[in-house]
Amino acid sequence: MSDLYGQYLTMKEEIDTAIQEVIRSARFVKSGKVNDFEASLADYLKTNVVSCGNGTDALQIALMALDLQPGDEVITTPFTFVSTVEAAVLMGLKPVFVDVDPETFNMDVSRVKQVVTPKTKVILPVHLFGQCANMEEVTGLAKEHNLFVIEDACQALGTDYFFQDGSLKKAGTIGNIGCNSFFPSKTLGAFGDGGAVFTDNKELAAKVRSIANHGMKAKYEYERIGVNSRLDSIQAAILKVKLKYLDKHIEARQNAAAYYDAHLKGIGDLKIPARVNYSTHTFHQYTVQTEKRDELQEFLKSKDIPSVVYYPKSLHLQEAYQHLGYREGDFPVSEKLSQTVLSLPMHTELEEEQLEYIVRNIKEFFISRKGAKTQG
Repeated sequence: MSDLYGQYLTMKEEIDTAIQEVIRSARFVKSGKVNDFEASLADYLKTNVVSCGNGTDALQIALMALDLQPGDEVITTPFTFVSTVEAAVLMGLKPVFVDVDPETFNMDVSRVKQVVTPKTKVILPVHLFGQCANMEEVTGLAKEHNLFVIEDACQALGTDYFFQDGSLKKAGTIGNIGCNSFFPSKTLGAFGDGGAVFTDNKELAAKVRSIANHGMKAKYEYERIGVNSRLDSIQAAILKVKLKYLDKHIEARQNAAAYYDAHLKGIGDLKIPARVNYSTHTFHQYTVQTEKRDELQEFLKSKDIPSVVYYPKSLHLQEAYQHLGYREGDFPVSEKLSQTVLSLPMHTELEEEQLEYIVRNIKEFFISRKGAKTQG
């Protein structure tokens, strides 16, 4: 599904040097390497950046920074990785779900207004698989109801969002706070865990930094309840190197997606990923849909082609979240997607020969099924 070692080899000398510099310094925590990376990423995103331990921590810290109270409601979707909801529940907040768009997999913003209550405090859209949710509509609703917006941009670093007035912002920099993950398979991935919080509000950025460091304002002086969530120096050094190549890596993913698009369109009932005119797509995943998903996955496996289902069960049906009171049938689009989506190999080192092999076998699968149906 991803070729992390192959990607490393393209930057090996720079990454090895950066790692050795940290080892020689013996400053593994809170070193200048962390500050340097934050500054470089802030320059790329044109906003304030506070690094932390991972994407889940980023979401929790963002929620903590808004001084929410137990029982406050956070509107998000059930078709996402568990961290989006987990962080809210851990803080005693109540996730309120709305279904997703069947084409983009992102929040169906038209449903948000129906679930806003006096307890609603946050809208938390997820930019799933690398394409932005409709943030202009989200921020408009938030302004209308005096709500905060936290972007789960953990899968969309580098994605561009285009506003109707012609302006542009990066995913994660549009709402009050944005959250990111540097999990190894992400478009900007570390060699372990890592995360970051983004905000254009300097006071809020200072608060986020304090929360991520035990609530500290000065050494051994604590102004608030915080957590211990740090990006270590080796990961920061690696990420600073890889950040230089981020746009190149995004382009490689987009080129692979374009190949899939051109060769998979119109095959059987296979649906390729939809695009929107207000966002680029950085393809953390290339996710197709088909009613024959399980059969296709087994067939690809027999041909040594990996594939993954993101996600096999919506969060509202997971055992851990039954207390939220949702039932099967409440979010039909999310439930249907969990039965039909399949993510194909997607990374920066995909070669045309590999793409051709994947596509050829997918075509073979649908042709064979069509033939079998005709004979029947």
